[in-house]
Amino acid sequence: MDFYFLGDEELVTAFGLIGIHGMPVRSPDEAVTVFRKITEGWNETAGIALPDSMPQAETCQVLLLTEETADWLGDYLINWQLSGNYPLIVEIPGIAGHIEGRKTLVDSIREAIGIHV
Repeated sequence: MDFYFLGDEELVTAFGLIGIHGMPVRSPDEAVTVFRKITEGWNETAGIALPDSMPQAETCQVLLLTEETADWLGDYLINWQLSGNYPLIVEIPGIAGHIEGRKTLVDSIREAIGIHV
């Protein structure tokens, strides 16, 4: 499994239609539990039913997250991104759209190469 998605239930369904498996997360605790299971193989589920098909870091190359899910992960996400390990993290807007005040990927790229239009 190369891709996996965490976020809104509607988007999990949408990504499933194009062949990308995922799991809906509804709270910060749920997001952290599922994220740690995928990235660290963590087995403490805290009452959350995790599917058997959930990938591990060795099989998941790209983890797609909604911006809201990324916010819920906080330091766990930052530490993982700084580690340089797989899966790579890609944040996308959730079903409600872009979160106000967050930089988009395009904004970050423009800032990095010095283009301001």
